[in-house]
Amino acid sequence: MSIAYFNGEYLPLDAVRISPLDRGFLFGDSVYEVIPSYGGHFFLLDQHLQRLTRSLAAIRLPSPYGPTQWRERLDGLLQRNADPATPDLGIYLQVTRGVAPRDHAFPGEVRPTVLAMVSPIRPLPATTRRQGIAAVTAPDQRWARCDIKATTLLANVLARQAATEQGAQEAILLRDGHVTEGAASNAFAVLEGVVVTPPLTATVLPGVTRSLVLDLARNAGYPVCERDLAASELQRADEIWLTSSTREVLPVTRLDDHPVADGRPGPVWQQIHAAYQHAKSEAHTSASMLPPEGM
Repeated sequence: MSIAYFNGEYLPLDAVRISPLDRGFLFGDSVYEVIPSYGGHFFLLDQHLQRLTRSLAAIRLPSPYGPTQWRERLDGLLQRNADPATPDLGIYLQVTRGVAPRDHAFPGEVRPTVLAMVSPIRPLPATTRRQGIAAVTAPDQRWARCDIKATTLLANVLARQAATEQGAQEAILLRDGHVTEGAASNAFAVLEGVVVTPPLTATVLPGVTRSLVLDLARNAGYPVCERDLAASELQRADEIWLTSSTREVLPVTRLDDHPVADGRPGPVWQQIHAAYQHAKSEAHTSASMLPPEGM
């Protein structure tokens, strides 16, 4: 039985009770983060907490905790869910505006609801490393503030479901003839040796993994360009990738039932994937070398 953190307490996940008047339930008036951990150590936690603070500010909800308090609570959650059988865990963290009588306007008194829970992170399957994944393109029908990591995800859910029904693992969303992002990922293309990804606008989430992958590509010597990416460019791309915190960097080898280049994960992806694993290993080693609290 996994343990959750809920409004100041650690308790079994199935013991968590959320009010039907919670604004996260009624309105999707809430934001969230998904934070990976490997071998009991968080990966890029500071960056995720920074984005959480940004999302909370964007919906005008004061953060219930500061960075140190967040870390203490999330560390406690990891410790309570430690299990050698599942050493790598993703933390789902959600903050809502809390419980109030149903009214679209903000309540006068705000007591945020905070929930954090864990789920296993599985290593990238060998078949994916060898064969890649399939994706489809779909219209971007989401709202206008996709840069906020909000829980209003129905359009994303419908896009992902449509992809699943077509035998694909992800939908790459298009708006006005250009790529925005995936239903639950950021999108990249390699075009004539240049790593291209859409710029950060209101239609693109500032992905933590996206940022790391851009740094890894630069460090590997590849030209990087954050610019509008036309849907037509995907058809001639040498490689297409999708990035997210728990799925890391996925190579897309089929798009709309057509092969991407030769239909296999490309050499640039191979190098970036290896660099990503190295970054995880280095972060784990650095965290392991830190002295215990209080020393």
